[in-house]
Amino acid sequence: MEFSELPIPEPVQAGIRDCGFSTCTSIQELTLPLTLSGQDVAGQAQTGTGKTAAFMVATLSRLNGDATLEDLIKLNGTKKDSTKKRSRGVSKPRALLIAPTRELAVQIEQDAHSLGSHTGLNIHAVYGGVDYEKQQEMLKSGDVDILIGTPGRLIDYFKQKSYLVSKVEVLVIDEADRMFDMGFIADLRYLMRRLPHYEQRLSMLFSATMSHRAQELSYEYMNAPEVLSTKTEIKTVNQITQILYHVEGSQKISLLVGLMRKHLGIAHKTDEGEGVDPPKILGRAMIFVNTKRMGEKLKSWLAANNIVAGYLSGDVPQAKRMKVLQRFQKGEMPALIATDVAGRGLHIDGVTHVYNYDLPENAEDYVHRIGRTARAGAKGDAVTLVDESGAYNLEAIEKYVGEKIDVGWAEDDIYVDLKKPQYSPPKDKKGGHHGRGGRRDRPRRGR
Repeated sequence: MEFSELPIPEPVQAGIRDCGFSTCTSIQELTLPLTLSGQDVAGQAQTGTGKTAAFMVATLSRLNGDATLEDLIKLNGTKKDSTKKRSRGVSKPRALLIAPTRELAVQIEQDAHSLGSHTGLNIHAVYGGVDYEKQQEMLKSGDVDILIGTPGRLIDYFKQKSYLVSKVEVLVIDEADRMFDMGFIADLRYLMRRLPHYEQRLSMLFSATMSHRAQELSYEYMNAPEVLSTKTEIKTVNQITQILYHVEGSQKISLLVGLMRKHLGIAHKTDEGEGVDPPKILGRAMIFVNTKRMGEKLKSWLAANNIVAGYLSGDVPQAKRMKVLQRFQKGEMPALIATDVAGRGLHIDGVTHVYNYDLPENAEDYVHRIGRTARAGAKGDAVTLVDESGAYNLEAIEKYVGEKIDVGWAEDDIYVDLKKPQYSPPKDKKGGHHGRGGRRDRPRRGR
């Protein structure tokens, strides 16, 4: 289905064309005909399948109505002036979009600005870790049409009467499953109980996993929503090459460093500390861990072995998180370590490799992780390290993805002699931090 076939107002169509979109993805094709007609939906779709555009196109279309680009130009004088203030006092946003993480809120705001560049609608996001007063003053200007934010910051400003929700025509809840995982359900209910009645607004809920809890939430606060699923769009993307290595816990970092040097072209230093001329980095990698403790430990070991890696977890300060993301996106660091909560919803182009340092306990998280690569039609590699404890989760993951993951064999020269960091975090029971061992210490081929 083409976007041009849908009843989308011309100002929104212009933004779609500017973004280079023409053909709908599966989730867009399923939801847009319904949402554009005013039907509430609860959609199950993975990150990277176009769900942000699905709810943004519906939101912008609802708020634009039958307006044309010419109408906006006549109203505002010029298209450039279309964002000038139209009211005084606190903002009364017409659309409220709620996301579980600050990074996701920022990315939704960026997509909204791109798609809504011709609509004349003012779009702003609020989240923790940045200038509190500046965001509050923006809300009090009375100039916000579409408000995007994380639950805590939205409730904070709402209780201070920095904005009102009496005029909300569109509600979007993104990554609903993560809202539950992160303990935001009470905050969500607080906000939704104060919105106009669900018959007076368009409501959309999106979730990577449509759990019973997410469905209950949609039925309670939405108007007979249509529950839709993309069936995970072939659970693993065809462009992703998957491979796993069986490895002892004590050898995982040694193998990871060796694989990253091989895959990404990362140079290493000699024992005397003299650097070799570094070749051009061949790609960028995301490394997933299950715990904050392991992420911190892995970062220190990679740094000691000449691999600069950023680290994201739920409690990293916002200013630092944004700086790390910007450096990674600009290619200033070749690797980014993340937990599942921090990594969910990140849209970063150019990620060539995903390394599962820890095998996730949830099979669906495996799919979300490897989906960070092979975006926008590119190819990518997903490399999984399976130690003694992680092996218990492997069967469920392979059953979920519907195929056996190819098993690789790392020759001795892939394992590297590790330089110990100056400060070594406490040893994690799921894996050691020793240097390489001989073949006698290696697991046997196969399973």
